[in-house]
Order: sequence, then C-alpha cells, then structure tokens
Amino acid sequence: MIRTPLRRAAAPAAIALSLALVAAACSDDDDGGNGGNGNGEPVTGSVNVSGSSTVEPISSLVAEEFVGENPDVDIAVDGPGTGDGFELFCDGQTDISDASRPIEAEEERACQQGGVEYVELEVGFDGMTVMTNPNNGDVECLSLADLYALIGPESEGFDNWSDAQPLASELGSSTEFPDAELALTGPGTESGTYDSFVELAITPIAEEQGLPENQLETTRPDYESSADDNVIIQNIEASDTSLGWVGFAFAENAGDSIKEIQVSADPGGSCVEPSADTIASGDYPLSRSLYIYVNTMKAEQNAAVSAYVDFYLENLSEWVEATGYVPLPEEQASETMSAWESR
Repeated sequence: MIRTPLRRAAAPAAIALSLALVAAACSDDDDGGNGGNGNGEPVTGSVNVSGSSTVEPISSLVAEEFVGENPDVDIAVDGPGTGDGFELFCDGQTDISDASRPIEAEEERACQQGGVEYVELEVGFDGMTVMTNPNNGDVECLSLADLYALIGPESEGFDNWSDAQPLASELGSSTEFPDAELALTGPGTESGTYDSFVELAITPIAEEQGLPENQLETTRPDYESSADDNVIIQNIEASDTSLGWVGFAFAENAGDSIKEIQVSADPGGSCVEPSADTIASGDYPLSRSLYIYVNTMKAEQNAAVSAYVDFYLENLSEWVEATGYVPLPEEQASETMSAWESR
C-alpha cells in the first residue's frame, strides 16, 4: 500500500501519462520486467520517503505505480520540507530523502554522526515561480534586485510595494512599484524552495550590501509563510496586490488563478518567463535541480528500497514530466543512473 498526503490534484495530461506508464509497466512485467526484485520474485517490505514538498509529487507518483505492481510493498511518502527531511534521514528514520537543493555541510555532518551513508541522485529541474494576483496589472517583470528590495532582510516592515522603491533604486532598478498593499506570502524556512530562493535572489545582494552574517541567508521574517504550496497559492488568490513564490509545477497547476511574473537577472535586463525550456536551459534566473538521497545501507539490506529506486530511475523522465517538472537531458539522466549503479 501507499501512504502519502498528496497536496495537489494531477493535471489531465499527467493522469493520461500515468495511465500510459501503468500499461507500459504491466507490459514489461509480462516479459519479466522491472516490477520485481531482479530474479522474477515479487518484492515485499516497506519504504519510507520524506523531505521536499516540491519533489513529493514525483516520488508519490512513482510509489503509486510501483505498489500497483508490487502490492506487498508499503511505501510512505511525506513532504514536510527539505530541511526537515534531511533531519529525519540523517537520524536514520527514513530510507530516502527528497530534496529541492543539495545537502548542506551541517546536514552532511549530521549524517556522518548518525552513520548514514548515501548516494545523491539528481532527478529533474524546477524553477521557482514568482507570482501575483491576475488583477495586479502594475507588475509584469521583476529583477533579482527588485525581489531583494521587496523580500530581503532589509525590507522588514515594508507594508506597501512603494516602500521598497528607495532600496530598489539604490540597487540600480528602474522598476516603478505600485502604491498598493504588499501582501507577501511564500514558503517557510523548513522548505527547500525557501532555501533555493534565498540562495539565488537574496544572498548575493545581501553580501554586496555588506550585511552581517546572520542576515546573509534569510528573507524578511514578516510575511505569511506556509509549508503547503496550495496555501501559498490561495494567499495569492486572496489579494489583488499579493506577491509570493512557489515551485514552477505548483504555479503551472494553479492555472489562471495566479499571474506568473517574469524575472530578469539584472536591473534593466531581459525579462524571462518560467517555462520548461527556460528552466532546463538555465536562462530563467530562479532555476534549480531536484534530488533524491538514498541511504545506501538500507538499499543494500531492503530489497523494496533498491527496487523502488530502480523503478524510479528506469522511467525517470516520464515521472518528472507527468508531475509538471522538467526532465534531465539524456546525458545528465545517464549520470544519475550511473551514480546509482556504482553506489
């Protein structure tokens, strides 16, 4: 069985692809395919996956299809956030940790102290979509400097978009912010989406500004945060002058209920909209890689874990695309498979 708190409905195209994958997988099974443990016998056991809410839909879809072929396997998939997931993983409580950023040095030390050895597997790409309400016609494109002025640590207390105007101008921006309430919403500090946004949009400018070390890797604290991406989407819908960010796939799934804002790397630079192509190419300034981390000892001792990861990687691009994310180029997908096989 599979136990997973799915946080969003699959798009019709994703459902269709999912059904196609089931049919293909069943066909493979008829020929001695990859639904078993490699020797034709059914797989039994349990797999515990936790971590990034962004990667959770991919791992959940894989789990659903895998359990369809291996009903005696129990898979639990949860998405409390990348940071919380690594804490569980390095404590030995989970088999696989979903992550929307690479593991950090402090987390590596925690895994070493916990005796957890792992393999890092890149599985796809995502971008962080900056959003506002569709009724906000005053904002079409924001530079990273604009985002810093609105969301960075120096913007604490800014209740109005125009409050950020002097700071943005100081950073070289010519964007004219509306004289309207700034209803800010986004992921909390437990989220890899938060960490990635800070790394790409906040920290480089904070360093240039000469901020103290404790403000280099943080946003302003005074905004509506949530670990649930759907709550963030709802907050965007609730205010005509909202501003926030979530993973690209969640924003795409929200459709016309939100307005995606183009982003430029530099003030006055080219505005780039988030899309599968711009994220895969790296042209979109808020692009990132997605990962799963597998406890290699548990994969060795538990046939269900290794079989699940085998299944995950054998149809990797299909799973990633079905859930709205951006597949790896063939060369990088091969590198991921090689990393797993040489673990």
